[in-house]
Amino acid sequence: MSAAASKPRVALFVTCLVDLFRPSVGFAAIKLMEDAGCTVAVPEAQVCCGQPAYNSGDRKDTAAIARQVIAAFEGYDYVVAPSGSCGGMIRDHYPALFAAEPAWQSRAAALAAKTFELTSFLVDVLKQDAVAAKLDAKITYHDSCSGLRELGVKQQPRQLLQSVQGLELVEMQTPETCCGFGGTFCVKYGEVSTDIVGRKTADINATGADLLLAGDMGCLLNMAGKLQREGSRVQVRHVAEVLAGMTDTPAIGESK
Repeated sequence: MSAAASKPRVALFVTCLVDLFRPSVGFAAIKLMEDAGCTVAVPEAQVCCGQPAYNSGDRKDTAAIARQVIAAFEGYDYVVAPSGSCGGMIRDHYPALFAAEPAWQSRAAALAAKTFELTSFLVDVLKQDAVAAKLDAKITYHDSCSGLRELGVKQQPRQLLQSVQGLELVEMQTPETCCGFGGTFCVKYGEVSTDIVGRKTADINATGADLLLAGDMGCLLNMAGKLQREGSRVQVRHVAEVLAGMTDTPAIGESK
């Protein structure tokens, strides 16, 4: 983006899990976007994206939530979420949610068209190919299901991570395999979820990595919990924290 161009007005969709469990991810996302030349706002009227209700089949309440999100965010140039899951909900599912309401469907489609996952926004929209962060660590990266399959997030975080001085990326055998969280799936099918995440942590440990990164807090919390119960030495962080150089806080799941 040229220096002469006006700064894009970006609204950060914080996400429930970031707000409740890892606010540092939100601050890291803001830093990354401001460093890239954006003016960032955090709309106070924002609420949950509605995904838990949607996944449970409650379309009525999901639509009510979506209307609040659309009204809060539609006035910005872009909407960015440090989550493929929430980003996918807004971009892929909101327009279909209002198939019988043309006026709201038009507003939902307009919002969907300018909604992006964080690393995708930095790479695909802002054309950023490097960050100024430093971290001496061997890391491995988990591709979240929604980010990968709904939003096409795969190479974007890896491209940015390659520019982090001192970082070594070691891929898992199955980086694209689900971690077992799946929103309400882990509640409804606890035994199956536990088996899936157990296979995932075995793959993570086999890389010899010091640090596990991903772009979705649901996945990260699920894998961090399992790694800790197993006594693994692997630490867990959101990719935004590493890219922003904000790794002075305890890793996910660690006590302060």
